[in-house]
Amino acid sequence: MTACASPARRRLLVQSALLLPLLALPGCATTLGSYGVEEGVRRLLTLSSQRAFARLTEPGGFYDDQLTRLTLPDPGGNDVLGALLRTNAVRSRVAMALNDVAVDAAERATPVVLDSIRSMTVTDAIAILRGGPTAATDLLQRQVGGALVEAMFPEFSSGLRSDALEILTAVAGAQTGIDYMALARTGAEQAGQAIFRAIGREESAIRADPRSTRDPALIALLTGSALVR
Repeated sequence: MTACASPARRRLLVQSALLLPLLALPGCATTLGSYGVEEGVRRLLTLSSQRAFARLTEPGGFYDDQLTRLTLPDPGGNDVLGALLRTNAVRSRVAMALNDVAVDAAERATPVVLDSIRSMTVTDAIAILRGGPTAATDLLQRQVGGALVEAMFPEFSSGLRSDALEILTAVAGAQTGIDYMALARTGAEQAGQAIFRAIGREESAIRADPRSTRDPALIALLTGSALVR
């Protein structure tokens, strides 16, 4: 994926990439060792991530969903620019720009997450599969959350300077007082949290109805028939 690729081209590449990782995982429905269960956790996370990113990388993927929508932090201060940023109309426009940047950032974050899943360490796979509805996602967030934020930060840094700057200068007539690096960092951190919430939602749905996946390995593992007792 190149920096000069158009948004549509980048989205096509991301969506194509989403089809590959799950197919590459070995089937493990009949494998009863700890290795098979560990692969089951990766399989669960891969499918959950694929579904989450498929939603998030669509236009409006962050903003249109209350679970993942990014919000503009309060700018503080009593100057004119700060007052404008606290008005609903301006905050809404800047928030939409922030969420649009998040879509592009998520496209760049997709391979980071999927590559991390393939190489992640699962120390107690059986406990994770028997755990809460987002136990696997929680593990993924602990292991790669920081790397995900760093992968998205450059997109927020450049995207906000082009998108939000145009809005802010139009309504305020000045750039004074805007810390774009801090706003970019906040945006990347919010987007990271939103991505894991989205993955967790998909994991919960898969756990609640594993048969809907039509994946024999996940059905066996999540219904307990392939777990070592």
